[in-house]
Formats: sequence, structure tokens, C-alpha cells
Amino acid sequence: MKHLALALAVSLAVGGMARAQTDEPTGPQPKLPTEPLSIQTAGGKVYHFTVELPVTQQQQDTGEMFRTSIPADGGMLFVWKTQRVAEMWMKNCPVPEDMLFIGKDGTIKAIAQNTVPYSTRVISSHVPVAATLELQGGITAKYDINVGDKVIAKPLNGG
Repeated sequence: MKHLALALAVSLAVGGMARAQTDEPTGPQPKLPTEPLSIQTAGGKVYHFTVELPVTQQQQDTGEMFRTSIPADGGMLFVWKTQRVAEMWMKNCPVPEDMLFIGKDGTIKAIAQNTVPYSTRVISSHVPVAATLELQGGITAKYDINVGDKVIAKPLNGG
């Protein structure tokens, strides 16, 4: 009986350590499944991207952490289960990002340009949104992407 109790205690301790190790990422996550995404500006220009889709809580919590580059035609789309005021940060993110906060109709509601690498300052949408799109820092200025422009992607349209 004593050995059973010891085995149970060791098992619980090891299980707890495994959970603790996965709670805080220590490196970039593997490339996630991708989807095509387009942004149509008010001026009629359309820009095409291929974005990764973090769907599990751990994938969303890890996001772009530890990644040393974001392709100009890539990024990561976080689709929220319900609309919310999205709050992001740049903890463990070594490169600047443009964060686009997207309403349920696909309209860009807010943009945070060239976020500060490694910052733990909260970056907020300030309004309820259905998704957050992270792109390479400076891309929204380069392509003249603005609040009010339209994001088109299957995951935003229930697809």
C-alpha cells in the first residue's frame, strides 16, 4: 500500500510538472494550418495573404511568440468564439506586428501598427470584435490598409 501511495504521489507530481511546462511556451509553435485571406481597401485594392489559424487555447496563447519573422504575405488570424474586446500583447514576440481587429461583418474596427517587441503592455481593440489578425509590422501603412477596410476569409464567414 505504501508503494501504491508513493507511485500515485510521483504520478501526480510528474503530471503537474508536465502541465506546468506546457502552460508557458518556451519556443515557437509549429506552423499551423493555413487559410487564404484578402483585404480589400476602400480604394478598391485587394491584398492577398496566407494566414495561420490558431484554434486551441494553447495555440492562441502562444500565437507568434518566439518567431523571428512574419512573411509579408503571411500572418495569423485569431477567430474568437464570441465577440469580445480583444486584448493582446507582445510578450516573447521579437518582431513588430500590425494587429487588425475585425468586426463580425469583416470590417476592420481598429489597427495597432508596429507593436513593440517583447512588450507586456495590453493592446486592445477597445470595441467588441470577432477576430484579430496579426501581420508583419508596417504592412498596413505600406498597403494603405485602414479602419473600415474589409477582410475576406472563410473562417470569418463561418466557413
